[in-house]
Amino acid sequence: MSNSRLILAACATVLLATACRPDPPPPDPMPPTGPTAEELERMRQDSIRAAEEAARLERERMEREAEAARERAAAAARRTLMETVYFDYDEAAIRPDTEERLRAKLEILRDNPGVSMRMEGHADERGTSEYNFALGNDRAESVIRFLTGFGLDMGRFSSVSYGEERPVAQGSTEGAWAQNRRVEFVITAGGNNLGR
Repeated sequence: MSNSRLILAACATVLLATACRPDPPPPDPMPPTGPTAEELERMRQDSIRAAEEAARLERERMEREAEAARERAAAAARRTLMETVYFDYDEAAIRPDTEERLRAKLEILRDNPGVSMRMEGHADERGTSEYNFALGNDRAESVIRFLTGFGLDMGRFSSVSYGEERPVAQGSTEGAWAQNRRVEFVITAGGNNLGR
């Protein structure tokens, strides 16, 4: 073979080898720059769960606060219902300060029809035991008449007299006697449902 043919053959071989060589692989694609769809869905679900948990905790907090407010209101109502009222010497008439206290009880009793009460009448030591027993009874009945005069059912109330037997203050002074001329209140039914 001649030189020119050899050169041609060599060139053809080089060209053929170059033409048949596979293309270089493409460069690696760019790695993702953000979360995948699965990661986004997981984050969304986590966010929903967190919001639901926050809402649940807020509901529970509000329920606890509402229950605490109901308990405070019930305790205040109980204190008002059980607040003692006082009377003048040898009297069963309702005094202005007694009427004010009874009107406060009246509102609570209207709002809580399941509450029943016993009125306990007392007297100071002056007078006979029989007289003081009758006076204590008159005082308790006077309170019941006042409350039922505003439309409350008589069946919700009962009375008892202790006369001079249960003094709250000892001594034979006007201060002690004034504390002993009283009607005390006992909730006999419905007390646990106050404010409910």
